[in-house]
Amino acid sequence: MWIELISSLSADVELAAGPGCEEEMRVAEVVLGHPLPAALKDFWRVADGARDKHGAGVVCSVGEVVDRNLEFRSSAGFRGRYMPFDPLLLFGESGGGDLFAFVVRPERPDVFVWEHGSDSRRRVADGLEDYLRRRLAGGDPEWYASW
Repeated sequence: MWIELISSLSADVELAAGPGCEEEMRVAEVVLGHPLPAALKDFWRVADGARDKHGAGVVCSVGEVVDRNLEFRSSAGFRGRYMPFDPLLLFGESGGGDLFAFVVRPERPDVFVWEHGSDSRRRVADGLEDYLRRRLAGGDPEWYASW
């Protein structure tokens, strides 16, 4: 489903060569301290990430997601500057500094954008499929600003 969906929406997105590793996903859940969203795991079972033509992670790899979330959740500099990142699972990049996330505490299927300039967190899609449709359907890299 994911390959077909992305292929139907954009020829400019490159999927990772292989699927994410089940063991890597299990370890990610332990290290991060919460379950990963089912839709994201389903995506990773097909491809371990997807990048747009500019190199931004439309969906980052399992390893990138773990590393970024650990960094954002543990950085003393971020703690003094931003609201906590513990409720979020950052999984995608805009290319301009904003990041896309699922809310994992409490668990929600919808996707939010974290805007780095204002530290705002806004709902932008009903789930991963809706996020991909919105993200890849238009040419506007800031599609989420008017959602």
